[in-house]
Amino acid sequence: MLKYNKPIGVRELSRAMGLSSPSVAQHHLIRLESMGLIKRESGNFVINKVVLQNCVKISRLLIPRYFFYLLLSISGLLVELYFYPVVLFQAYVIALIIQTVVIIIFAYETIRIWRKGSL
Repeated sequence: MLKYNKPIGVRELSRAMGLSSPSVAQHHLIRLESMGLIKRESGNFVINKVVLQNCVKISRLLIPRYFFYLLLSISGLLVELYFYPVVLFQAYVIALIIQTVVIIIFAYETIRIWRKGSL
C-alpha cells in the first residue's frame, strides 16, 4: 500500500503480496483497519497517514515520536537534578516545574497514541 500510494483492493493486495487467496489478504486488512493503521474508502483500503506520521518504525514496532521526546525530557531532568546543586532558587524551582510539566505532556501523548492506534 505504501508502494502504490493509492487505494488498493483486496484482490490487488493479494496478487501483489503473493498470498494464497484474497480471503487471507482480507483478514489482514481487517486487522490493520481495527488497529487504525488503514481505513476503508469506497470499498478499497488506504493507509491512515495521520497515525503513521506520529510514529517511527523500528523493525516491526511502531513507536510514537512522543516516546523519544519523553526520553529526552526525562534525561534532561535527570541531568538537571544531578549536575546542578539542589538549591531552592526561584529559577531552579521554575525550571524543575517546567521540565516536569513537559514530561507529563509527552507521557500523556505517548500513552494516548499507543492506546488509539493499539501499537
